[in-house]
Amino acid sequence: MRTIEWKEGKVFLIDQRKLPLKCEVINCSTYQEVAEAIKKMKIRGAPAIGVAAAFGMALAAYSSKAKNHEKFTHDMEEAKDCLACTRPTAVNLFWALDRIMKLITAVIKRDIELLKLKDLIFQEAKNIEQEDVEINKNMGRYGSSLIKDGDSILTHCNAGALATVDHGTALGVIRTAFEEGKKIHVYVDETRPVLQGARLTTWELMQDKIPFTLITDNMAGFLMSKNKVNLVIVGADRIALNGDVVNKIGTYSLSVLARENAVPFYVAAPLSTIDTSLKSGQGIPIEERDPKEVTHVLGKQIAPTGVKVFNPAFDLTPNRYVEAIITEKGIIKKPYEKNIKKILN
Repeated sequence: MRTIEWKEGKVFLIDQRKLPLKCEVINCSTYQEVAEAIKKMKIRGAPAIGVAAAFGMALAAYSSKAKNHEKFTHDMEEAKDCLACTRPTAVNLFWALDRIMKLITAVIKRDIELLKLKDLIFQEAKNIEQEDVEINKNMGRYGSSLIKDGDSILTHCNAGALATVDHGTALGVIRTAFEEGKKIHVYVDETRPVLQGARLTTWELMQDKIPFTLITDNMAGFLMSKNKVNLVIVGADRIALNGDVVNKIGTYSLSVLARENAVPFYVAAPLSTIDTSLKSGQGIPIEERDPKEVTHVLGKQIAPTGVKVFNPAFDLTPNRYVEAIITEKGIIKKPYEKNIKKILN
């Protein structure tokens, strides 16, 4: 199945906390359950979170008992606020919620009956779902042009099918290159503290039989210094207008190592990840998560009880370290602000 699907009036998703040892599908029948799934990282990855939020709004619409447009709008605003509070960094979440609310506003102005409006909200969520797959396939085709036959690629965290509806962003680029017949090898950072690389990216690569090697996060620089890495490709949770990138913690370190070793560093992300309201990445909120993610591994305590922990989920990579941004409409190069505006128009 896809990472997330709508079936029989419910949202079905792969519980990514259980991978790779168990592939378990759970379902959400209320928007509150979708919000909990996002917050607890049962589903994760910026594009997948956006689709989950859209489906959450569809659930909210169908469950609303409102008899008029005013009360219905209030119910939907309440659902939006609940979903928006789950994770603060990935902009796709807010993009999807805003898209649904704009639809509601536009339809209400046309005085369309509530049952029809609910169906239109559901259809918009389905559109976001399908667009995500098409966007990732297009991104893969553009990004694959940067990969040569015989290349070794380093990737960080999971930006594959599990972070989207299907195919993936950074891993989607790699997947496309492999499907085109290029002989490639992937180095996968384990991605502490939640181990998305070790648990999720490796699982996806094994499913597709793409050759890879798992490494600890602190091995990347050594590999680059030995000329074992030809390029780095990562995803993104939010990109500012100037090309600053916020992605999983550890991305910034990789970008500096890549620059030091003359390895091109690429970011693959849909245009919906670009936050044009922010001139630079300095204004992007960085989520801090439960200290237990650092003091425990898969439920087993590895640090002394009471130890002080700092656990930001993301970091900021300045645009100067980014060689190019791979999108569904093409590859964006410097100067970023000018070329981002150009590709968005």
